Amino acid sequence: SSSVGANYRAACRAKSTADFLNKLKIVEEELDETMYFLELLEEFNLSFKETIQKNWKEGNELLAIIVSSIITIRKNEQNRKSSL
Repeated sequence: SSSVGANYRAACRAKSTADFLNKLKIVEEELDETMYFLELLEEFNLSFKETIQKNWKEGNELLAIIVSSIITIRKNEQNRKSSL
């Protein structure tokens, strides 16, 4: 979805770590929603199955990267707060 790209771009322009984290969470939600619709398309339209599977695989890889980034940001924030 173009919303994923637009929200990721907004995350890259975040004004703070908290802002970045919130925008990445939106990216995660939008990407998950996109993958849901790809699953529906695959179920109801087998003629595009190969294309849908490629896009789903790429979406799943991107989702793993985004989730990993969110986890890392949260850990770094916890470490920063505990060292104060």
